[in-house]
Amino acid sequence: MEKARASSVLSLGPRLIPSPLGLSRRIGDDLPPYVADDALVLKDVEFESARAAGALDPSKTFERAGPREHLYFEPAKTRVAIVTAGGLCPGINNVVRSAVLQLVFAYGVKDIFGVRYGFDGLNPASKLPLARLGPDNVRHIHTRGGTVLGTARGLHPPDAMLETLMRERIDVLLVIGGDGSMRGAHVLFEEAARRGVPLAVVGVPKTIDNDVAFVDKTFGFETAVAHARDAIDAAHTEAVSTRNGIGLVKLMGRDAGFIAAHASIASHDVNACLVPEVPYELEGPAGLLAYLEHRLVVRGHAVVVAAEGCGRSLAANLANVAPNPANKTGEQPATRDASGNLRFSAAALDIGPYLKDTILRHFAGRNVAVVLKYIDPSYMLRGVAADAMDAVFCDALARDAVHAAMAGKTDVMVGRWNGVFTHVPLPLALSETKRIDPNGELWRSVIEATGQPRLAA
Repeated sequence: MEKARASSVLSLGPRLIPSPLGLSRRIGDDLPPYVADDALVLKDVEFESARAAGALDPSKTFERAGPREHLYFEPAKTRVAIVTAGGLCPGINNVVRSAVLQLVFAYGVKDIFGVRYGFDGLNPASKLPLARLGPDNVRHIHTRGGTVLGTARGLHPPDAMLETLMRERIDVLLVIGGDGSMRGAHVLFEEAARRGVPLAVVGVPKTIDNDVAFVDKTFGFETAVAHARDAIDAAHTEAVSTRNGIGLVKLMGRDAGFIAAHASIASHDVNACLVPEVPYELEGPAGLLAYLEHRLVVRGHAVVVAAEGCGRSLAANLANVAPNPANKTGEQPATRDASGNLRFSAAALDIGPYLKDTILRHFAGRNVAVVLKYIDPSYMLRGVAADAMDAVFCDALARDAVHAAMAGKTDVMVGRWNGVFTHVPLPLALSETKRIDPNGELWRSVIEATGQPRLAA
């Protein structure tokens, strides 16, 4: 008998019954909604070379991360700086600790420094001295949230930052941060290259929003989803404990609703999930308010989860905010942070209180008594310590960042793709962002878990 292949799956016979799922294909989709039997997954997702992979396009591959046989830097003479920038995220201290331990015990690097308060600490005008790091300095930091180095948003003149690194004779800069921090890392690399300074700049992507492109997840995301589900569970308990109870939870997600989507699926008690990528309406027969009316009649309670950035769908009702950070005409005061990101916690943009007030007014106008409990755990998600899975992930990212830097890799960030840790060139990482596909499997899972209809005409 011929040896069975991994793809030779037996079927009982011809399939003649149409599926009731009603999935439709949109022109331009990369993958069809229904999976054909000839859709195969590579058993081996990495190759020694493009030649070994046959017709594999090298431009569609990533360099694998990991230790190299030969180094660019002589460890005993190498000076390393670590900077943490942007918003807080579970696991930052884990990355710092693992990087320091890897540098000291695996490579024998003696001079490691922490940059205080993000890129502020590289601006000579801040007068913030570098902090020496070693095993004793990072012994217990992985058990705490936040960052022992401090953080801040915003960049400074690259020439000034490079002057600090040159004055301190820094050879390697490890940058732990989100897309704004990766832009800062890239700008620093460009300045160093322009001036002929051999500086290895290696990034570790950090954002609980999970919206960095070309990595399958960012550290801190799993911890955030777990704590978000706790908030949703509390909202559900409140809702089912009263007549016409409504639980409303606002979660982080400035431009991408991954936390809201994954937490809603994990909970399975959410009835409507609102994310920035999927337009919705409040009013009208297909809007959220009509759906909540129906839900209360049929089930007597409802739970709504809203990502903070979903207020963009209601821009006419909130602040008049221009999408271009350079064009602030008509913006409300303090609607952007130092990195130019919209501040959805600002009163003019905060979707949570707006939804709460709108829902209460709607039902009051129909003489329907409801009990609405609003929960906003946003900053609680950012400030907690990493859970076990994120701690393991942080350790792997940190070690691969050190391997890359000691090998002389630069203008690159480490990530994971198809379960394999990779090097992603920063220009590529910054060329696009990761978003929920409204026609993709994740959003379909949300729809099926919540039972929500299309909340738009």
